[in-house]
Amino acid sequence: MNTEHLKKIAAEKATEEVRDGTVVGLGTGSTVYYALLKLGTMVRDGLNIIGIPTSDGTEKIAIEQGIPLSTLASHPVIELTIDGADEVDAHLNLIKGGGAALVREKIIANASKRILIVVDESKVSRVLGTSFALPVEIVRFGWEATQREVNNICGKSDLRGGIENPLITDNGNYILDCHFDGIPEPEKIELQLNNVPGVVENGIFVNRADKVIIGTPTGIQYME
Repeated sequence: MNTEHLKKIAAEKATEEVRDGTVVGLGTGSTVYYALLKLGTMVRDGLNIIGIPTSDGTEKIAIEQGIPLSTLASHPVIELTIDGADEVDAHLNLIKGGGAALVREKIIANASKRILIVVDESKVSRVLGTSFALPVEIVRFGWEATQREVNNICGKSDLRGGIENPLITDNGNYILDCHFDGIPEPEKIELQLNNVPGVVENGIFVNRADKVIIGTPTGIQYME
C-alpha cells in the first residue's frame, strides 16, 4: 500500500468529523490536500461550512473545490482544524512547516477549539527531530546573523532553497531547516528559538493536537 493511499485514508477519515454549519481551519500540505478534495465533494453534496485557509496554496485549492472561505477577522473562533504534520511524537507534539506555512498554521491552531492531525505512519517518531528537520521562519533582514544564533541552539541549519534561490514564504520571509539529534524537550526548544531576534516562529507545536489520525497498511490508527 503506497504512501499516497495512506495519506488519503487518514485525511478522508478526518473529514467525517466535520459538521454542518461549522468554521473549519484548513491546513497545508500533501496529506491535507486529500481532505480538501473530500470537503469539496461534501460541500457540493450540500455540506455548509466556512473554511479558514492556512496558506495561499490551500486557499487556491479550496476555491477550486468550491469551499466557502473567510478570515480570522470575521471568524476569530474556529470549531475544528484539520492539518498535517511532518513528525509526531508519542505525546502528540508536532513538527510542522514542511509546506512553509508554519506561522499561519500556528495562528490558526491557536484560534481552534479542536485540532485533528492527519499523517501516514512514516511521520510517527518516538522523539521529535529524529526524522525531520525543524523549520524556523525568519525575517530576511540580517538573516545570516539570525542563522548564527539559531545554530547555537540546533547546531546546524540550512537556508531552504539555498542562497541563490531561497524559498520565500507567504509572509515574505525565509525558512531555516534546523537539524537536531532529537528534541526531547520540545517546549524548551520552541521558546529558545522564538527568543532569537529575527525569528518569526518555529515549527514545534506543543500541546495543540487533540487527535492524530494515522494511515497505516492495516487501516486507521489513532493517537489522542
